[in-house]
Amino acid sequence: MGDSIVDAPRLASLPVISVEPFLLPQSHGRLAAAAALHAACSEYGFFYLDISAHVDPSEPEELIRLAREFFAQPQEDKDKISITNEDNARGYQRLKENVTNGKADNHEGIDFYRPVEKPDKSKPLWGENQWPAIPGFKERYEAWIEKMKRLGMIVMEAMATGLGLTSDEWAELRSKVDDSFWVMRVIGYPPLPNDYDGFSCGAHRDYGCLTFLYADPTPGALQVFLEEPGLLVEKNGTVPSEQEVEQGGRWINADPIPGCVVCNIGEMWEVWTNGLYKSTLHRVIHRSSNYRCALTTIRIPFFFEPNFNARIEPLPTALHIQEEDRALRGSKGPRKIYEPVVYGDFLLQKVGSNFNTGKGRYDAE
Repeated sequence: MGDSIVDAPRLASLPVISVEPFLLPQSHGRLAAAAALHAACSEYGFFYLDISAHVDPSEPEELIRLAREFFAQPQEDKDKISITNEDNARGYQRLKENVTNGKADNHEGIDFYRPVEKPDKSKPLWGENQWPAIPGFKERYEAWIEKMKRLGMIVMEAMATGLGLTSDEWAELRSKVDDSFWVMRVIGYPPLPNDYDGFSCGAHRDYGCLTFLYADPTPGALQVFLEEPGLLVEKNGTVPSEQEVEQGGRWINADPIPGCVVCNIGEMWEVWTNGLYKSTLHRVIHRSSNYRCALTTIRIPFFFEPNFNARIEPLPTALHIQEEDRALRGSKGPRKIYEPVVYGDFLLQKVGSNFNTGKGRYDAE
């Protein structure tokens, strides 16, 4: 693995799916695009979304510029919006303050969450967002949030079409995400030190619904684990030992494509589809000479999540699809049925060990 990761097949082999057919009612290509989404979610859990018909390219480019300006500030200026001022979730986290799988991640970031009524920073996730005092930062990022919220609903409806949900079933599913408890992160990844026994962001699956990742053009950072039963990837010592050898799969690069975001599904879609769609393991390994300068790679993931109090349980249509498949294959044994969860409860259980302070954050790219 190691150097072979850099040379591995790129995610350009995975589908690039345009949202354009879903932007206008009765647009041509909606069913084909919905079918492509269904196939991508079933097979990979990761795909590219071409959002060029939804977003002017200059908008995210400006977000990257503003993020670079923030991360280039002196440490004491960045610490003015530290998570410790609020609920230990909303705000800035220093380099190596995030923890994944018990190891410090080599990145710094700012986390924003859906605003809540009656904020109380003594309650987990229930504080107020903190914005950098950089001209235009708050306004530009709030505009991006609104576009990503709309994109989330567009993709949800397209996925409902791909699954074959009726209009009533889609209305019920829509009611689970119509007040999304969204999360947005702005992340700066300096290169990994040569002697660092960790990752830019360790391997994880996303908790919620849909992740839309916009990234600067830096290649070879985000990696996705694709399952390939029977495949053994051998190590050569250039990444930490616990993830050097992977039985039954391989890590491949998900390099940025102009006009696209990388999209992946979270664990709530795995519950909704009773495992028909899988939340896929991914990580970030950024190696470069761009240490802590204007060329530090920037990632802006937006997490379109269920409503905080939404009850998530397997969809009858997904169960029917699986039952038909079992009948065709002659399967007779019992099948696993995912237990229902309330999203907010599930999220709070997940975030408890994601900071070296012992406090929580939303685990992400």
